[in-house]
Amino acid sequence: MHFRSWLALASLCLPLTAAAQSLDLDKSVAAALKKVKADDVKAHIQYLADDKLRGRQPGTEGYQMAVDYVTKQLQSFGVKPAGDDGSYVQKVRLRRAFVQPEPLLALIEDKKVPTPLRPGEDFVYYPNPEQPKVFQETPLVFAGYGISAPELKYDDYQGLDVQGKIVLVVRGAPKSFPSTIAAASQDLLMIMQNAARHGAVGVLVASTNPKGQLPNLKRGAYSVLDAKGKVAASRSYVPGVGLRLVGATTAATLQRLFASAQADTGKVLSTLRGGKPASLPLRTVARVDFGNTYKDIESYNVVGQLPGSDKVLSKEYVVHSAHLDHLGVAAAVKGDSIYNGAHDNASGVASVLEIARLYSQLKDKQRPKRSVLFVLQTGEELGLLGSAYFAANPTVPKSKIVADVNTDMPTIIAPLLSVVPLGAQHSSLMEPVQRAAKYLDLSVENDPEPEQNRFIRSDQYSFVMQGIPALHIKYGNKTADGKNNLSELVQKWRADTYHKPQDDINGLFDFDAGVKYVQLNFLIGYQVANDPQRPTWNKGDFFGGRFGGARR
Repeated sequence: MHFRSWLALASLCLPLTAAAQSLDLDKSVAAALKKVKADDVKAHIQYLADDKLRGRQPGTEGYQMAVDYVTKQLQSFGVKPAGDDGSYVQKVRLRRAFVQPEPLLALIEDKKVPTPLRPGEDFVYYPNPEQPKVFQETPLVFAGYGISAPELKYDDYQGLDVQGKIVLVVRGAPKSFPSTIAAASQDLLMIMQNAARHGAVGVLVASTNPKGQLPNLKRGAYSVLDAKGKVAASRSYVPGVGLRLVGATTAATLQRLFASAQADTGKVLSTLRGGKPASLPLRTVARVDFGNTYKDIESYNVVGQLPGSDKVLSKEYVVHSAHLDHLGVAAAVKGDSIYNGAHDNASGVASVLEIARLYSQLKDKQRPKRSVLFVLQTGEELGLLGSAYFAANPTVPKSKIVADVNTDMPTIIAPLLSVVPLGAQHSSLMEPVQRAAKYLDLSVENDPEPEQNRFIRSDQYSFVMQGIPALHIKYGNKTADGKNNLSELVQKWRADTYHKPQDDINGLFDFDAGVKYVQLNFLIGYQVANDPQRPTWNKGDFFGGRFGGARR
């Protein structure tokens, strides 16, 4: 699915072309910026992506080695502990859940004999991390894209009764939606939350592609548990709202359900693609029966802080974040089975560590007014789980966190000449981004690959869902030869390297680009930390309206 540029609704966003004011830095701060070394960035990546860490999978010895390394680095910079009980870590209890063999999904049409579908071929269920046994027999209702966005004058649920029913949806969004909003609207978590708000007890996501594949859930799905053993964060389950089942089904099943309801599949989908809801009740009852098993493990976020210099503002916090985990050891590719994650995300962790070093080198008079948190998160590869848990249950008062500057796989494979500030267009964070970029002679661009959905795929989105303005800096398209086609190189690199064992220290790197990322993200955070006004969502912004009330 290709998402339209957020410029389609420019009234919701701050134009990237707006003239940025100059950034006036104290000489000592400017001097500290120049001390960032490419060799230091490389050294962090080299250690974290070493084979001995075995891919840094949460719950493993290799991940603990990564925790110990970053903790030691933060200590050496004078960063104080800000985790649980005066430590540098926040415990994250992960639950890996599996659906037991032979799950049942049977369709009952016009009160006839139930027709079972084939598990793994016609449907799959996401495991329920709280209920070992799920049984449900209830009508199905088609709810289009499953979107309720009255602020954009679109609502698939308008006039539709889904109370106590299972909603069937397809992935998509109206073409008029800006790319970040379209991506968020298609996120399974938002689809589930919206269904639950309307009283549904289950969600089935249907493919519209006859050749589309079902999600592979053989390795289970992860959630985070609270101290009482209840789900505190998940990307495939919404606790406490009565939504008991979530699954996926095929285009053939969708066609069958429409035919039973005497609805034309082509016309329904065409209406949706035209930007109009096409929801309808279905003449089918679904019988659902499946069991779940669990395996619990412990992992950790690493949290450190540098206290602010202002008596009042030091009680507020700017977060610099990056995920510490990767995929561990898995299927071999070209004879290698260790998924080292050098770019993803040892490079992002290296950036945050060097940002911490930069802050620590500032003299007292140049120290930021607000306190700065450095958060290295677990479980990003499992569904943004470590960041979701921290953002919802931070080790400091949540209402005092003013912004998150996240770094995830900056893709330092070529000189950094332009950047894309994912998410900044939704808040006042765009202003410090533009000033910092101008200071470093970097252009600020629109996302060259909006179809990658990067805004909702990384840890900054966990902070957004808690009402905290957040951003994630990625590369732009500008190149030294003037062709301005860096995204083409990235696409080729991604095909060969992303989420493969080939993402190791021997791959393609431009460590000077890594230095630029450190400098840029530092300057963004430093400005926010010194601004008397905390960042705000833009007036009428979709994300501010949806989540702004969560920060309290």
